[in-house]
Amino acid sequence: MGKVKTHKASAKRFSLTATGKVKINHCNRRHKLGIKTAKRKRQLRGGATMSESMAPIYRTLILK
Repeated sequence: MGKVKTHKASAKRFSLTATGKVKINHCNRRHKLGIKTAKRKRQLRGGATMSESMAPIYRTLILK
């Protein structure tokens, strides 16, 4: 049986923390930024962690 390859699209978008959580970027920061308030854009600036129910799926895609 062959090796299981890393899903490269997921590896480019998500990364793992030292404790195994999946780090993601916020959405809605690409266009139409003039409409959004400064507070909303400021809160979207930093990264976030994926919910624990979705994390195992993406963790397996990244680690292989």
